[in-house]
Amino acid sequence: IATIDAKGKRVFIHPKKPSGPFYDKRKILSYVLLAFLFSAPFIKINGNQFLMFNVLERRFNIFSFPFWPQDFHLFVISMIIGVVGLALFTVAFGRIFCGWFCPQTIFMEMVFRRIEFWIDGDRAQQIRLSNQAWDGEKIRKRVIKWIIFFIISFIIANVFLAYLIGSDELIRFIEEGPTKNTKTLIALLIFTAVFYFIYAWFREQVCIIACPYGRMQGVLLDNKTINVAYDHVRGEGETGRAKFNKNEDRKASGKGDCIDCKVCVHVCPTGIDIRNGTQLECINCTACIDECDAIMEKVGLPKGLIRYASEDEIVKKEPFKLTTRMKGYIAVLSILIGVFIGMLFLRNEVEATILHMPGQLFQREDNNVISNIYNYDIINKTEREFENVTFKLVEPKGEIKLVGSPFAKVPKQGAAKGTFFVKIKESDLKDEKVVLKIEVYDNGKVIETATTNFLGPRNFN
Repeated sequence: IATIDAKGKRVFIHPKKPSGPFYDKRKILSYVLLAFLFSAPFIKINGNQFLMFNVLERRFNIFSFPFWPQDFHLFVISMIIGVVGLALFTVAFGRIFCGWFCPQTIFMEMVFRRIEFWIDGDRAQQIRLSNQAWDGEKIRKRVIKWIIFFIISFIIANVFLAYLIGSDELIRFIEEGPTKNTKTLIALLIFTAVFYFIYAWFREQVCIIACPYGRMQGVLLDNKTINVAYDHVRGEGETGRAKFNKNEDRKASGKGDCIDCKVCVHVCPTGIDIRNGTQLECINCTACIDECDAIMEKVGLPKGLIRYASEDEIVKKEPFKLTTRMKGYIAVLSILIGVFIGMLFLRNEVEATILHMPGQLFQREDNNVISNIYNYDIINKTEREFENVTFKLVEPKGEIKLVGSPFAKVPKQGAAKGTFFVKIKESDLKDEKVVLKIEVYDNGKVIETATTNFLGPRNFN
């Protein structure tokens, strides 16, 4: 294991600075994703934050669609879609998500690692700096790096908090200052410490030890999965890999195309040797592909010794094709997406819950009128405030009387609770328990319909 020595102690990885076509593409994609990650909690569409995961208040916004506790089933289905989609992607293309899209990899390789290259230098310089005594140069570089890492971790923690509590709330806390929001500041510093610990010390151990996705790929990958793979058939040849000799005919001697330069090992951010086959530590970052292609070009051998390929393509020369398992995942994913879209169209922007007040029986009033008392709860998922909410009893005939104001107000993206009486003449009751149909209006427009039960006497005239 590259990150542990013979005594079981942690070995820090000092990878070579990567370069090449794949790395350039990863940089462009990473910066686009970073821009999205930092801007998403501050983007609003129709007044809704683009992405928000407010666990404390149980409010979630996904692509500006607000999800309340009543929409939890939609949230669960969307998470299942994500898991199935990721499984399908892994079965087909391996751990490509980790190398190209994972926030951990993007922050580590495209932000913190690049700062480290800028301050400490490339692989050889980093190893020398790590082994040298704590002189003025090492102290200066370490302090500068640690301060920059802490500042970036603090910025990431603020963005992370914006996802949790909302960007408006975060901006308000900043404007009020830390003295008025001590608890928030403490939480922010805890998040900062966690991020700093991950990117300054724990690093690739997140992918190797903490992340369950690396373990999942062991049961998802097969010989037809496309991975970052070493072509061992070509690389080992008949007699194995060997150092490059400019004046020899490698094919005639049976040697493989791998010249055992170990650059693919030196550039790997998790320290593995890709020539040992597919390993859970491999995050498919393609750094080894770029370096190997550069070496092959220098020695005059064909590129692609390390490339995106399946085991069957390397051994049997079989091209990629959809397997039965992939088709099964595609079918399940298509069904889930269809169900999710249908639920989104059927989702109500206003939800009214009307429940009989617990422990209360019916009451007799004058003129043979039976009354029941109810609690109502109206949830407004829209960005429009409801100022004149009224209730109308549709079935059976009767009267609704609100306790307090004759109108209820429901704020935007908020809820309102209250109490009202339902009064029905005893002669209009056909049973001791009658289902009520109640319409909810705002300024004369129906916004929701709810049902509840009405209790009456056992004996009827």
